[in-house]
Amino acid sequence: MTTTAAPLPTAALRAKAGRLRALVAEGVLVLPNAWDAGSAAVIASAGASAIATTSGGVSWSLGRGDGQRLDRESAVEAARRVAAAVDLPVTVDAEGGYGPEPAAVAGTVRALIGAGAVGVNLEDSEAVGGPLFAVDEQAARLRAARTAAEAAGLPELLVNARTDVFLFGLGGLDDVLVRAEAYAAAGADGLFVPGLLDLGALAALCARSPLPVNAMAVAGGPGVAELAAAGVRRISVGTGLVQLAYSAAHRAAAELLGSGTLTEPAGALGFGDVDALFRG
Repeated sequence: MTTTAAPLPTAALRAKAGRLRALVAEGVLVLPNAWDAGSAAVIASAGASAIATTSGGVSWSLGRGDGQRLDRESAVEAARRVAAAVDLPVTVDAEGGYGPEPAAVAGTVRALIGAGAVGVNLEDSEAVGGPLFAVDEQAARLRAARTAAEAAGLPELLVNARTDVFLFGLGGLDDVLVRAEAYAAAGADGLFVPGLLDLGALAALCARSPLPVNAMAVAGGPGVAELAAAGVRRISVGTGLVQLAYSAAHRAAAELLGSGTLTEPAGALGFGDVDALFRG
């Protein structure tokens, strides 16, 4: 059986990768996470400069639970649909790379580049709740991602290294900094620390990290201005938007099935407004 090599990235894709890098370098990049082509188009229409996916939202939209329960093929096809729906740079939440070995991470990166992604998030959890990969193991996985991107013709791919030290309560700031140093040396371009919302700790991390820091904004937590003042360069919301969307659908369905009325969608985007977002 013969295989055909994936075509090298186009100039347009490399330009998008450069733009994604510039957005982080020039200021604070705010990323309301998308979970499918429709949500990506809606977020783009709201004025987003780039699109980031949420693995949880993508998994839910495909009938699977979050936490690395999605297979690589499904994740790549979801990314392809998102990238085709917008003209913006797309960075994909690739969870743990869909396999523990560096070779698996490399294969995922090659496939996502072929799908039109210009950035990836790669986490250091072996499973939900931990444990985490040892520092040197995760560094090898990140190095494989960087090498794969270069071999695929997209050296500009932005690799955002997520560490779950705070998310799962598996250490403190010093542990994150050890990982940041190793991840930077392995070729990562950013550091994502979900679960860390203390502004003082974030400021200390941003001052000492060799990588630009990405934080997750949550309802009731620090806003964009506060996170930016602490030194955060990239802000995302994880499954925040998809939870809102599903909650609205749940409330509307419960109203219709209960009282028989349908007042919940008041203020919703009109049919024509949504339909006009799509080119096909």
